[in-house]
Amino acid sequence: MAETEGKFDFAIDRGGTFTDVFARLPDGRERVLKLLSRDPQNYKDAPTEGIRRVLEEETGRGFPRDQPVDTSLIGWIRMGTTVATNALLEREGERTALLVTQGFKDLLHIGTQARPKLFDLEVAVPEVLYEEVIEVDERVVLRQDGCQLPRKDPKRIVTGSTGDSLEVWRELDLKRVEKDLRGVLSRGITSLAVLLLHSYTWSDHEKAVGDLARRLGFTQVSLSSEVMPMVRAVPRGYTVCADAYLTPKIHQYLKGFTSGFKGGLKDVDVLFMQSDGGLTPMEQFCGSRAVLSGPAGGVVGYAITSYSQTEKKPVIGFDMGGTSTDVSRYAGQYEHVFEATTAGVTLQAPQLDINTVAAGGGSRLFFSSNGANHSHSDTSEMSVEEVAMGFIRVANEAMCRPIRALTQAKGHDTSQHVLACFGGAGGQHACAIARALGMKTVFIHKYSGVLSAYGLALADVVEEVQEPCSLQYEQRSFTELNRRVEQLSKRCRDTLCARGFASGQITTEVFLHLRYEGTDCALMVTASGYPSNAQSCLAGDFRSAFTKRYLKEFGFTIPDRPIMVDDIRMTKCYFEEGYLDTSVYLWEELPCDHSIQGPAIIIDKNRHPDLLFSNVTILVEPCCEARLTEGGDVCMTVGSDPHCVLGTELNTVQLSIFSHRFMSIAEQMGRVLQRTSISTNIKERLDFSCAVFGPDGGLVSNAPHIPVHLGAMQETVQYQIRSLGNKLKEGDVILSNHPCAGGSHLPDLTVITPVFKQGVSSPVFFVASRGHHADIGGITPGSMPPHSTSLQQEGAVFTSFKLVTGGVFQEEAVTEALMAPAQYPDCSGTRNLHDNLSDLRAQVAANQRGSQLVGELIDSYGLAVVQAYMGYIQSNAELAVRDMLRDFARRRQQQTGSLEVESEDFMDDGTPIRLRVQINENEGSAVFDFTGTGTEVWGNCNAPRAITLSALIYCLRCMVGQDIPLNQGCLAPIKVIIPPGSILQPSQNAAVVGGNVLTSQRVVDVIFKAFEVCGASQGCMNNISFGSERVGYYETVAGGAGAGPGWTGRSGVHSHMTNTRITDPEILEKRYPVILEKFSLRPGSGGAGKYSGGDGVIRKLLFRSKVVLSVLTERRSTRPYGLLGGEDGAAGLNLLHRADGRVLNLGAKTSISLQPGDIFCLYTPGGGGFGSEEDANRRPQTKRRRLNETFPERGSVFEYRMAQEGV
Repeated sequence: MAETEGKFDFAIDRGGTFTDVFARLPDGRERVLKLLSRDPQNYKDAPTEGIRRVLEEETGRGFPRDQPVDTSLIGWIRMGTTVATNALLEREGERTALLVTQGFKDLLHIGTQARPKLFDLEVAVPEVLYEEVIEVDERVVLRQDGCQLPRKDPKRIVTGSTGDSLEVWRELDLKRVEKDLRGVLSRGITSLAVLLLHSYTWSDHEKAVGDLARRLGFTQVSLSSEVMPMVRAVPRGYTVCADAYLTPKIHQYLKGFTSGFKGGLKDVDVLFMQSDGGLTPMEQFCGSRAVLSGPAGGVVGYAITSYSQTEKKPVIGFDMGGTSTDVSRYAGQYEHVFEATTAGVTLQAPQLDINTVAAGGGSRLFFSSNGANHSHSDTSEMSVEEVAMGFIRVANEAMCRPIRALTQAKGHDTSQHVLACFGGAGGQHACAIARALGMKTVFIHKYSGVLSAYGLALADVVEEVQEPCSLQYEQRSFTELNRRVEQLSKRCRDTLCARGFASGQITTEVFLHLRYEGTDCALMVTASGYPSNAQSCLAGDFRSAFTKRYLKEFGFTIPDRPIMVDDIRMTKCYFEEGYLDTSVYLWEELPCDHSIQGPAIIIDKNRHPDLLFSNVTILVEPCCEARLTEGGDVCMTVGSDPHCVLGTELNTVQLSIFSHRFMSIAEQMGRVLQRTSISTNIKERLDFSCAVFGPDGGLVSNAPHIPVHLGAMQETVQYQIRSLGNKLKEGDVILSNHPCAGGSHLPDLTVITPVFKQGVSSPVFFVASRGHHADIGGITPGSMPPHSTSLQQEGAVFTSFKLVTGGVFQEEAVTEALMAPAQYPDCSGTRNLHDNLSDLRAQVAANQRGSQLVGELIDSYGLAVVQAYMGYIQSNAELAVRDMLRDFARRRQQQTGSLEVESEDFMDDGTPIRLRVQINENEGSAVFDFTGTGTEVWGNCNAPRAITLSALIYCLRCMVGQDIPLNQGCLAPIKVIIPPGSILQPSQNAAVVGGNVLTSQRVVDVIFKAFEVCGASQGCMNNISFGSERVGYYETVAGGAGAGPGWTGRSGVHSHMTNTRITDPEILEKRYPVILEKFSLRPGSGGAGKYSGGDGVIRKLLFRSKVVLSVLTERRSTRPYGLLGGEDGAAGLNLLHRADGRVLNLGAKTSISLQPGDIFCLYTPGGGGFGSEEDANRRPQTKRRRLNETFPERGSVFEYRMAQEGV
């Protein structure tokens, strides 16, 4: 901790509810103070008031509130603040304009094209931060070897900071830019964000715009090349917009803060905490680095005070304040992420990996006695105390899930950590959280109630610089790497020396952002502990550091794959047993090494007489022991949970806990699969699902919720039970993908493991994992041909294949099966056998983990109890669906007098999909009858039965409108009739790849039309792929979402049965022979109405070499319907502009050879409108959804789940 002799030093954390002040006094004593962040009747600014009080009370001098504070006694001030976070949450930043490359004005509106909540039909996406957009007529593209474009020589060839060569296709038109900027200024906007494509490596155009804007009078100009020069335009764009939007607000706050002191704190060293855990001078504190300013101090605080350099036992930080609960991990180094989302804005900047996992201690909770209670024997009344204890137990289990995910995702054992609790409410949950996670030690620092402020006092001053790089990590690149590292190091040292630090006080640390070539999974690596050698660069042995960490996190390495350097970075009471007699102790009165047996309560009176509330309350639970250390901290030893017998009768608290436990099993299976797989599809795109099933094959829990997998895996497991029966033995694992066996399409391989219990002859549970394999043979690479007419053309087929027999992986047999498609005309066996085998082994390992966890659950509670609660969880989902059907039936009866609804829609080839639904109001049940649906088609739009069931579960969950378990119970009230031989139940050898990605969307449209839920969304996934012998690429593209009662449809978003993220424009152009000329919304394509449908998008691809383009789309001749008077959305269109000037309509489905210079133009469908347009003027005001109605999730666990649901 830095000291200033004879003066007062202050570290202050200004939080959302309280402001915490830590003060080190001139005589060496320490004081802490907690006051309300907002108390306008008593003071203007909480940090200023905290400093004033300490100075006044300790010196005995008067420091009037209405006069600036005398700074002569202040040494330094360090602060963390939520000003930026609050402005982002409340959308109260500065009015901002965005200046972007022409053709991309809607790029940040579309973003990744994924919707944030899968089952929310009103796609509520936080609005962009800018108010206006200026498109700039300029274009820079990367040069590519082998580019065959018939273009004239570019005006200029330039070299970027990464070493890449670029072509300037269109020079910047500064006169036009000046005219546009003057117009923006005239409308009162003075903050500007600038995002030009490929400016991360060549920034001349951005700098020219920035210079012009400042001359014209813009008070804040943020350039993406300066704010965060990293490849990927979308997150860089969000980051630069956040910087322009938030920085003026920060400056405004700083101006008000400094005005409360004499001389404006001119002679005082004032530092602010950044999101990465380092301190920076007040004048350099900016919006894009400020979002985690407050919680970052807490991470620094527990890392320094709780981690033992001798024992080196990793620590989990658990920060439970009044507003939110944050979780993080420290094991000798701070864990950072370099892209994270806060309040709907993805920031591409170094941030501590702080996971907001729950609301805080000040939350209000509500109890509703519904769900499974209605259908089971839980008739006992719960006392107020039991309800309160139930809330605590459920909340604790809900918080344990992300903690398990945070540790196990990176290959760490959760139980081998110390739990460091801080924040006002952390100590009350410490024992229970630690016990549930198997941890034995809890550490609570004496300043745990103000640890974020204390961490500020302990933190380092950090100067960080970063620049992009495109070098391989190899011997011939080390000279250039060494030069650039030394250059960045000198910049850091010079900056810190200029601030008054002696060279001996400065240490530098080098980070390289490394990834294997051809992968997207990059790790920011330090060579700490790996000294340089003859085979490394001078900064250290980054190859060894990278491969060891890669092995730890992912379970394997790729020894023969080059390692790429993407960036270079430089930095520095009432208990379970009922009422028990509980002793209460005052922290400050406890002697060192004093031990306290639970149950007990330890209260910290805050060490300040002004405060009427305690700073920290620690609950020492039964079977736990607390001890006061020599430093005055509390260290607790957590005993085992006293045995509590749980019966098979329903307990509502246990129902919620078991629901979390089953979901946690599926999630942990997914983490193992992602870590141990090798393919891009599974490891990086996360295109997989893991699930737990009951002994009858009924789904219990499924993670993540990929819509097209929701009901299909249950069909697969139940098929194996019917097919194999008692032939299933312990040590067997089944592989299946056939549509007649519950498969969706052939690349989705499902691996099923029966779970046995000693003494029981048949399986007591099943676990399964379904992963999308990039290739399993067939007539085209990728095994998703647009023109297949039989199943054999789509790849290898498995019905009930024993992948593992008696614990032995059947490599030879499965290899033969994967190569079998080569026997068919024009077909090949799998083109990537190595990845297939590796991923199948990973799926087996994930299932093994699931089987182990199910076994542990049974050992803890007994088989009868676990299976009973499995049934209750399924019944809970069933009851929610029955209630929804009864409610609809009542409304329908009142409106029409009928309990029958029907609808019809068509595929582009004219094939009808018909549905009649008959509802039984008394039972809350329904018959979904697809009789009249068209026959199986010649082509691949046939959809297996499992696809229809997945679409049906998705629709039911959307219509229920609340968070329910997605399991077998959802379909229990439903009888489904599908005519054999139809497009929805085709013959065994029918081609089905289009049914999975296209027909599934039409089934959703038909169901929502019958129930009059909303206008149709685009009804298509817009599957586009292109490739050659050297390269292959596949994407799905967004369109318009349908409008509904009370909302307009979202434009440029994926809907219903897909949620795939799209490749960033800069990555697309860097890795593939294509130029993205335009990616924007398609104005007017959404259907009009009282609530209009969302617009589709326009996407133009210019090809630089010969490729084969494949298009698999729908809604090119039929239009997405409007509802209740709303107009239809526009149909899609696929145009090809040949280099010779011809324009061709490609139709909905085709494969075609392209020449260099050809441009493919994709116009995706809009969404249908809702309600008659003449009613639009009488539209009621809809409540604008606040971003902070619930706690804003963030961190790597949240990003992982969003990525999974974006598949």
